[in-house]
Amino acid sequence: MIRWPLPEPMLRALDQARAAAAEGEVPIGAVIVRQGAVIAAAHNRPRALHDPTSHAEIEAIRAAARLLGSERLDGCDLWVTLEPCAMCAGAIVHARIARLYYGASDPKGGAVEHGARVFEQDQCLHRPEVYAGIGEDVASALLKDFFRVRR
Repeated sequence: MIRWPLPEPMLRALDQARAAAAEGEVPIGAVIVRQGAVIAAAHNRPRALHDPTSHAEIEAIRAAARLLGSERLDGCDLWVTLEPCAMCAGAIVHARIARLYYGASDPKGGAVEHGARVFEQDQCLHRPEVYAGIGEDVASALLKDFFRVRR
């Protein structure tokens, strides 16, 4: 697990997670990096957009694809504060994300190291490099604080 100092992309993803929390959304943030530069940043917005697919990863992938004018994000890295769910892992595969960096593990809903383990399936057409636990303490604390207030 990487502790301080956190890489700039994870700091930006954590800022996006805080923005989600401020809007009453589950605090998950994501950024996409290409050639060392952040090209997209997003956070969860399913409630605001009335769209169950509006996860941080999906929103960041959509923004990066629009910017690059391609559905393939070859050479791009995704930084996200929580282990992606099955839907987001599938989108990562289809977008051809090169590397996935994430903070907190998600034993209940994650699909990378837990659950479906999407990238390990024989049917998986693309497997990104995966780096877990980056900023895990901070990302986990944001989620725990968010849900503690609501329960």
